[in-house]
Amino acid sequence: MRALATETIGTFFLVLSFGLTINQDANLAALGIGMMLMVMVYAGAPASGAHYNPAVSLGLVISGHLPPRRLLPYWAAQFLGAMLASILVWKMTGQPASVMPDDASTWQKVLVGELVATFALAYVVMQVAFGRGRAGNAYYGLAIGATVAALAISVGSITGGAFNPALGFGSGVVEWALGQGFHPESWLYLFGPCGGASLAAVAFRYLDSGAE
Repeated sequence: MRALATETIGTFFLVLSFGLTINQDANLAALGIGMMLMVMVYAGAPASGAHYNPAVSLGLVISGHLPPRRLLPYWAAQFLGAMLASILVWKMTGQPASVMPDDASTWQKVLVGELVATFALAYVVMQVAFGRGRAGNAYYGLAIGATVAALAISVGSITGGAFNPALGFGSGVVEWALGQGFHPESWLYLFGPCGGASLAAVAFRYLDSGAE
């Protein structure tokens, strides 16, 4: 239960940071989101591994660093945290945390962008947290937060910048529950990130296997 509570809290604050900064058009929104993830990773890693992202959890199952029996409970905790945060964002700003692609983006661009970006995120998580010779390092949280900030700056305006099914799909569920309809793009934030993290797990297992 301690791990699940940690996943709920960490995902809650990650999505809260995203929703409040985006809904208010805050300056340096990407930096703020990345910094929030960084501090939550440092805070929660000893208890749960600090995934805060269903796609990352899936990738860690595939890479062998999370027991499969823990995947669904982790997903439930992450989606719960994301949806609670989206509701609070709605109460504070009048709109829930919402992930929307650029008007000029096709669904193919969004799907590929989310897949590639989440590949990068999951790959960094696996390398800095589980890579050979990196056990016990002090920089893993900074690396993960900086990756999200960099991706939000470079890809966020094209795809909406979710890289996380709990944020992209979970916020869509909240919008639907509030009577604002269900965005047809929401499925992209489920399959794109999960596909990217799965591919990252395969790449990590090969590159970290010790084979030449």
